[in-house]
Amino acid sequence: MGQNKYVVEKELKWSEKTALSIINKYPKAWQIDGTEKPKWDYKTGFALLAFEKLYQKTQNPKYLDYVKEYANELIDSSGNISGYDARENNIDYINPGKILFELYDLTKEERYHKALVLLRNQIENQPRTASGGFWHKQIYPNQMWLDGLYMAEPFYARYTVEYEKGKRLDDIAKQFELVQNHFRDKKTGLLYHAWGESKQIAWANPETGTSPTIWSRGMGWYMMALVDALDYYPNNHPKQKELVSYLNKLAKALLAYKDKSGLWFQVTDKPALKDNYLEPSGSAMLIYAFAKGVNKGYLPSEYKAIAKKSFDGFIKEFVRFGENGELNIINVSSNVGLGGKPFRDGSNEYYINGKKKDNSSIALTAFMMSALELDK
Repeated sequence: MGQNKYVVEKELKWSEKTALSIINKYPKAWQIDGTEKPKWDYKTGFALLAFEKLYQKTQNPKYLDYVKEYANELIDSSGNISGYDARENNIDYINPGKILFELYDLTKEERYHKALVLLRNQIENQPRTASGGFWHKQIYPNQMWLDGLYMAEPFYARYTVEYEKGKRLDDIAKQFELVQNHFRDKKTGLLYHAWGESKQIAWANPETGTSPTIWSRGMGWYMMALVDALDYYPNNHPKQKELVSYLNKLAKALLAYKDKSGLWFQVTDKPALKDNYLEPSGSAMLIYAFAKGVNKGYLPSEYKAIAKKSFDGFIKEFVRFGENGELNIINVSSNVGLGGKPFRDGSNEYYINGKKKDNSSIALTAFMMSALELDK
């Protein structure tokens, strides 16, 4: 393998530097994050969506081949997805489906379309809270998590617009409304990571049902969900302005908690908390959402300058170069969640003391997405 590695040239754009560094680390996309065998995974799907965007920009076939090879490894000729079980009602499974729209449009291979339908059916049958919000997973009943909005809504929006004449756009807006009405901290305007509508789970606030902590990556997932789902809302759709207003409210609230470096802390609203730290993945997601929000005309133009300054701060704080000019991103918060066994209590300490690792695909991808949006 050694001699086939790409040399990552200094003069390349940041997006391509990141993409080539990922390919060098993981020659096959299913290996991303050191995965042992091919699996249908939200993080791989997130990374490959960035590769598709990069392909659209550069028309370089190696980026598309990286995506296609993964899809073909996991989806058989009948459109079945290896290891996928709809009964788990795992909203994370929807995310990798986002790469299939483009693959189907480019190749017209029926298996991609069949897999899209399979995932659309999961959304149709996904259990919901009493007020109509999608459960995060079967094992997390009556709970909505911010990350779930990113996993499902942009896929659902694109599907309903391309295949159903947009008939479910109100249902998608409803998911964002529930977040707006139930996750929002009145004091800061920021969003808690999750909400248990039935308030029965031990981490839920007995009055509001929210989880205890405001987490930057959670808001990053949510803001990316908003700017990506909005791609499919016509300007004259009654819910479009409402979604844009949510984006503006959260963007404004986040400015108050941005560090002078331009970045955000793991526990966003408590920068002074012991051992709290600036976190790359959440910061990069917010930079992407700010930049795309301006590019699409949803956010005031000054957010573009803010995003650029934060992007430069990100490079200074988190980017290090290895051999062959490869790009590394340091100090990324590892996977975090709520509930389960052993029980994750969602406290500030839980988010702050969780493992950190370098080169988590979530941070590499969010950085690549923000670089594409800023065209740096």
